[in-house]
Amino acid sequence: MIEMFQYAFMQRALIVGLCVAICAALVGVSLVLRKNSMIGDGLSHTAFSAFALATVLGLAPLYVALPVVVIASFFVLRLSQSKKVHGDAAIAVLSASSLAIGTFAISVSKGVNIDLNSYLFGSILSASWTDVIMSIVLAIIVVGLYLFAYHRIFAITFDEEFAKSVGVKTGIYDAIFAAICSCTIVLGMRLLGSLLISSLIIFPTLTAMRLAKNFKGVVFASVLISIIAFLIGLASSYMLATPTGATVVLVNLTVFILATILKKLK
Repeated sequence: MIEMFQYAFMQRALIVGLCVAICAALVGVSLVLRKNSMIGDGLSHTAFSAFALATVLGLAPLYVALPVVVIASFFVLRLSQSKKVHGDAAIAVLSASSLAIGTFAISVSKGVNIDLNSYLFGSILSASWTDVIMSIVLAIIVVGLYLFAYHRIFAITFDEEFAKSVGVKTGIYDAIFAAICSCTIVLGMRLLGSLLISSLIIFPTLTAMRLAKNFKGVVFASVLISIIAFLIGLASSYMLATPTGATVVLVNLTVFILATILKKLK
């Protein structure tokens, strides 16, 4: 373990991974309980498309993907609130079309060396110091939002109509959550990839819901589970020479299964 963190890329991966794990867990609590968890899957595919197009055009992938995914999140939010298109249908359209656009752009590009696996499954070597700074800032914002607006988030999560009736500006909070979710996914793609990052939003909350009995307990348990699962997954991937993203997801899956068994035994 000591030897593992002597390398600079592992230090960057640790910091970015911990920050993304915290943000994904906190955002995931609200998304899962509001039955909007699949929005992470749609936005991750959008990020894949933006990363691919930016690489093909010779642009900085991170600076292209971030605004594109934020705009896409607002688009999905507006569609999900529309009576003409259901939220799950909007996410399915966004997910499929984005994945197709990214794959098409990569396949027709000539003279550009693109590692498709690094986009789909993540690459621990790709985390930069810019990612570290952005992930720390994002974690501070997300934790601060939960600390100073906990009761509003609680009200919006369980009864948005009631929250509106007592004066909570739900539209603003929905927009903030959409932007935070977008940033979390874009940064997390560097480690877990577009196919796996949404699991970091879903698994910790589902596991926490089997262990905790109230909203506050689910929030704390989700963050703790997300951090522990990431640390175990990171160490295991280094020692076993396996992909970091897949290993972290498998650890989360194992913890979820154990929590489910424990709940049934109780």
